[in-house]
Amino acid sequence: MSNPTQTTHPTGTRTAILFRMVMPEHTCPYGLKAKDLLERRGFTVEDHWLTTRAETDRFKDEQGVKSTPQTFIDGRRVGGFDDLQRHFGQTVPDPDATRYTPVVAVFAMTALMGLAASYAVFGTPFTARAVEWFIAFSMCVLAILKLQDVETFSSMFLGYDLLARRWVRYAYAYPFLEGLAGILMVAGAWNGISIPVALFIGSVGAVSVFKAVYLDRREIKCACVGGSGKVPLGFVSLTENLMMVGMALWMLTRAM
Repeated sequence: MSNPTQTTHPTGTRTAILFRMVMPEHTCPYGLKAKDLLERRGFTVEDHWLTTRAETDRFKDEQGVKSTPQTFIDGRRVGGFDDLQRHFGQTVPDPDATRYTPVVAVFAMTALMGLAASYAVFGTPFTARAVEWFIAFSMCVLAILKLQDVETFSSMFLGYDLLARRWVRYAYAYPFLEGLAGILMVAGAWNGISIPVALFIGSVGAVSVFKAVYLDRREIKCACVGGSGKVPLGFVSLTENLMMVGMALWMLTRAM
């Protein structure tokens, strides 16, 4: 019986053999990614579907592998999607590595939102209100990320926030306070609430981060983008809090 992982093709063609799960209730996303990567690299893909759990288990037993998809090139098993990326010289992200991408994505998007809102209201993106909206939108989006899993956020937050360590319920209240202040600042309403709230939580946060990072020299993860983030506590966290303080002081100055 012929080996399904080896095949003969006309000279000059680049062919890869891919085995992936395609079941009525589940299509493996990594199989789709592997097929797309191979096609983008110029390969003709012999796409073999594993359509049942029994068929998938039999394939894994026969090949001595623990997962699918599996890719074969020139009769040699390359492996799963991560292995295929490495085969083509691509970097495979380390899930435990420090990542600033979430913060960059938040601030880039909220900056564009601020510019867009300014253009919609004033006909130009370049206004002082655009900067205010940028900070307010950032507070709202960061609050959303925290509110996705308040329990996990609070656990990470308790690792460094000085007030939360003394009053645990503050760790649960923080995302709601940040979101409330952000929404009111977007609306430009009820400054008597938004300014004190932003000034208070921003000041406490800035002092807490400064102490943990620059005085105690601790290396821990920041809770700024939620409890599952890989952003280290440091400059980014301090910036988030100083932005809130600065926004509160700016609005207080304008109100006087």
